[in-house]
Amino acid sequence: MPVLNEERHLRTAVSQVLAQEYPGPLELVMAVGPSKDRTQEIAEEIVAGDSRVRLIPNPSGITPSALNAAIRAARYDVIVRVDGHGILSPGYIRRAVEVLAETGADNVGGVMAAEGDPGFEEAAARAYSTPLGLGGGRFHVGGQAGPVDSVYLGVFRRQTLDRLGGFDDEFERAQDWELNHRIRQAGGTVWFTPDLRVTYRPRSNLRALIRQFYLTGKWRRGIGRSHPGTFNVRYLAPPLAVLGCAVGLVVGLVGAFAGLPWLLLGFVIPVVYALGVIAGSILFGRGMSLAGRLWLPVVAATMHMTWGAGFLVSPRSLGRRTPNPPSTHSTPSGPSPR
Repeated sequence: MPVLNEERHLRTAVSQVLAQEYPGPLELVMAVGPSKDRTQEIAEEIVAGDSRVRLIPNPSGITPSALNAAIRAARYDVIVRVDGHGILSPGYIRRAVEVLAETGADNVGGVMAAEGDPGFEEAAARAYSTPLGLGGGRFHVGGQAGPVDSVYLGVFRRQTLDRLGGFDDEFERAQDWELNHRIRQAGGTVWFTPDLRVTYRPRSNLRALIRQFYLTGKWRRGIGRSHPGTFNVRYLAPPLAVLGCAVGLVVGLVGAFAGLPWLLLGFVIPVVYALGVIAGSILFGRGMSLAGRLWLPVVAATMHMTWGAGFLVSPRSLGRRTPNPPSTHSTPSGPSPR
């Protein structure tokens, strides 16, 4: 569990891990970064109260560094990634290990079930879990079990992580997608199953959401530089929307100030985009509170525009070309139940 500034949700996240009814030994390794709240104090209290929990430092505060440090400290054959604001559903670990054995996959994951308090968080959670916000990825919207490009968090075979060198410290964001890409390039399988659910708590305000998606967009393009050919329409849609709206707005403004009526057609692009977001918000906002419905188009547009802007301005220093991993892959008979 990589932990940074998780005062609000850490106790609940840990308690759900320790409450798992798993028929074998289980440990929780928390890699805690330099937080600005009471996270360190809370983590120390948790460790003092349960011998199954260990605490290791993560001085950099960077997620992949925390993950790699915790993996090195872990003692067992199966590595379950959890977050300090994620809540595992009952039976999550037991079922994940069963799916690893049944499928021979190297990593399995399930649904990122976003939930939030009424209002802004509720809108962010709805945008996460519908095509309106993050597209149609199965770990966001659900779907049938089977091989996928990536999954949320993940339950890994330890030997796969050791063979591939774990998470790449180069990628402060989207490191899970990058690792899953290397797993597939090495001949392994990333498997989605709707049997697994993790409750995700989204950012609690607009400023935090803007920062999250802007940085994720920047790093996602960095991954594309390291692994050419990994972009698809879903990833390119936000930057194209940003470019289209920006060009349309500029053309329309030039037409308005220069007295060229035909250039006013440029306004059509941002207007059509805005109408599409509003229509999608009406469609996917059913059953939400009034405050949540009002926030939903703002949240969805923020996700699109900031992710797309981050993608477009991503500097060349983010990402690097890496050699292809080994092409051979042998599937073990199954992980030990630990």
